[in-house]
Formats: sequence, structure tokens, C-alpha cells
Amino acid sequence: MRRFAFPSRPPWIVAAADGLAILGFTLAGIVSHRGAIPPSAVAEDALPLLGGWFAAAAVFRLYGHATWRAFLLTWAVGIPVGVLVRAAALGRLDEPRQLAFLVTTLVLSLVFVLAARALVTAATRGG
Repeated sequence: MRRFAFPSRPPWIVAAADGLAILGFTLAGIVSHRGAIPPSAVAEDALPLLGGWFAAAAVFRLYGHATWRAFLLTWAVGIPVGVLVRAAALGRLDEPRQLAFLVTTLVLSLVFVLAARALVTAATRGG
């Protein structure tokens, strides 16, 4: 399970995979709710989540220490921070449905990031 989540590739490759996974999750959500991908929606949704993820990754040194602790702290702090920043920017802090958005984002972002890391692991085995 460790190799699955922590591919033996340079940290920048793993960071890029994480970023693409979060972007992919965001784009899937935008399309499912809007049926299209307006650039403003990408900025509103992806940038706060990516910012939260990579800020937490820096704090917990995710790409310097490939540990479950660093990974889970990055996820458990970075994603909620991104959701909070997004809600504040959109003036939705007081909307009850933000809790549902947070839970959905936590679950699906984890699935997307782990899937992206699995793809990097598969590429590591192949090359």
C-alpha cells in the first residue's frame, strides 16, 4: 500500500500528479453541475483547492517526507482550507450546503489523488 500512495518518482512528478488530480476533480464537478467548463468556474473552484493543497503540502513537507502522516495532514487541512477560501470568495460562508460540498470534496479529492498516484506508480513499474 505504501508504494501505491508514494511512487518512487521525483517529488515534482508526484506534486504534478496531485495537482492534475485536483484539477481533474474540479473539472468533473464543474461539468456535472454546469454542463460546460467556463474559465471563471475553473478559477473559482480549482485555484482555492490547489492553493489549499499545496500550502498544506509545504507546511507538512509532503513532497520532502513521503509519509502517510504528511499525506493525510495535507489532505485533511489543505482541502478544507481550499473549500473555506472558495466559500469566502463566493460569499457562501453561511450556506448550509457548504458542508455537503466539503464532505464531497474531501472524499472525491482523496479518490482522485490516490488514483493519480496509482497511475504514477504504474508508470514507475513500467519504466
